[in-house]
Amino acid sequence: SKQTMLSSSRAALVAAAAKLPRLVTRYGYCTTAAGERQQQKPLSPKITTHPTRNDRAKDPRWKDVDMTRAVDEADVVIVGGGPAGLSAACRLAQLNAEKGTEMRIVVLEKASLVGAHTMSGACLDPKGLVELFPDWQERGAPLHTPVTGDKFYMLTEKRAIPLPLLPGMPMHNHGNYIVRLGNVVAWLGEQAESLGVEVYPGVAAAEVLYTEDGSAVKGVATNDVGIAKDGSPKDSFERGMEFHCKQLIIAEGTHGHLAKHLINRYDLRAGREPQTYGIGFKELWELSEDRWRPGYVEHGVGWPLDSGTYGGYFIYHLNEGSPLAAVGFVVGLDYSNPYLSPFREFQQFKHHPHVAAALTGGKRIGYGARALNEGGVQSLPKLTFPGGCLVGCTAGMINVPKVKGTHNAMKSGSLAAEAVHEAIGSGEIEPTTYEEALRNSWVYKELHSVRNIRPSFHLLNGRLGMFGGMAYTGAVWYFTRGREPWTFSHSGTDHEKLLPAKDCKPKDYPKPDNVLSFDLLSSVALTSTNHDHDQPPHLTLYDDSVPGQVNLSVYDGPSNGSAQLAFTNTSN
Repeated sequence: SKQTMLSSSRAALVAAAAKLPRLVTRYGYCTTAAGERQQQKPLSPKITTHPTRNDRAKDPRWKDVDMTRAVDEADVVIVGGGPAGLSAACRLAQLNAEKGTEMRIVVLEKASLVGAHTMSGACLDPKGLVELFPDWQERGAPLHTPVTGDKFYMLTEKRAIPLPLLPGMPMHNHGNYIVRLGNVVAWLGEQAESLGVEVYPGVAAAEVLYTEDGSAVKGVATNDVGIAKDGSPKDSFERGMEFHCKQLIIAEGTHGHLAKHLINRYDLRAGREPQTYGIGFKELWELSEDRWRPGYVEHGVGWPLDSGTYGGYFIYHLNEGSPLAAVGFVVGLDYSNPYLSPFREFQQFKHHPHVAAALTGGKRIGYGARALNEGGVQSLPKLTFPGGCLVGCTAGMINVPKVKGTHNAMKSGSLAAEAVHEAIGSGEIEPTTYEEALRNSWVYKELHSVRNIRPSFHLLNGRLGMFGGMAYTGAVWYFTRGREPWTFSHSGTDHEKLLPAKDCKPKDYPKPDNVLSFDLLSSVALTSTNHDHDQPPHLTLYDDSVPGQVNLSVYDGPSNGSAQLAFTNTSN
């Protein structure tokens, strides 16, 4: 068993320690001959090399390196070429045409191609698209699969119990489309360019720039390239470029590092609740023809998650010329057991008889994962700052019970564009009309109406769990539609709900069969992610001692469920 193996491993370490004065681990701990585990002073290795944590001015390896940046200027710079950012760009270009203005609009997108970082398979509410491009059908928007069937299930270990989906409920999908969202984003990029927007894929914004007096944002700098894993410059080093602008729109998605910096600098969360998060996994499957039902949408909750863990699944059958389906699984990062592995829960879920029946005979051809904002309207930060604003998932526009955010992201981008255009025209530094416009829009109305559904899963300190949340949705929300005079709290951050390993039971997961379930490495191989062996990690730790002194010692090195701790201890 797993426990026996762990005990044997620890016994072997103690035996080895008996032959040595002490055995020092990479985490800065030692095991004495008596089997005692003692913390050492800074023996943990230097992990973080990012210049925000290690000043290059004090590093002799950077002494003679030219750190001059080239500078370009635009009226508006948009960081992020997703639905929100590209909608903002398109709306700004439309306003240029409508009002006879000439504003240079630049979009910086880190993916090598527009849409490349957007995994296929989503159920899209077309409302935001229709408002931005009423003639979207004539323009050839890739919405090919209207929803034709809609089911919701509660899974027990062996059964799938159908639950009613009444009109008006958040998951009712009549009128929506199943899309390959990457194709939709690529199409939005084409529309933006046709309207005169400059879209630069393969360019990541790395730093926010400020005016000389520090009172306002003046633009961004792109990432430096040619840096070794140890933080030293390679012969191929090239300094990033500065883009100065009158207004900066941040559309970099959930938990983006520029947004985090701006939120902290301008205290944009003052008076708001902390953001809460989920992690979503998605696989693209080529199904057997006899199991393919184009336009079919299925959502569900339950097994293998316990009733105290928020999460659920979705299956969307596309009609894109081949029998494709997107299979997804979401886990809220407010779970309590550090032994829980969201990825392995997803793999186990596919072995449920109901799900396995749909996938048998098919082949997995794609995999991806992403973070999700789940805080809703309680966790929306102040949306504007001197010199710009936050849009889409950067701010947290996902309607969690509806399992949708693209329509809200597009609308928020359009509203931000109108406020930014107005601010530039009037010489204002901060696009203050954006927040008021959003609060008067259907985006805010929708988010406000479902504000209590997600936190209702924590009623009575979480003792009711999933059943309490479902009961609230059915008994209260359906009749009030969000008009109840109270608002529940999320009761703190996600990581505060994680319990020490000593208080939790380890979880055993079945070995993947490479037919329905797969290991993590083979899954990541399908993401087309490519990293040089000699480049810095894309995440930056605030504190290099945390992996040993917190993750390992308190939470037993939760590589299984480290998503919470990664969110807590990363800056970039």
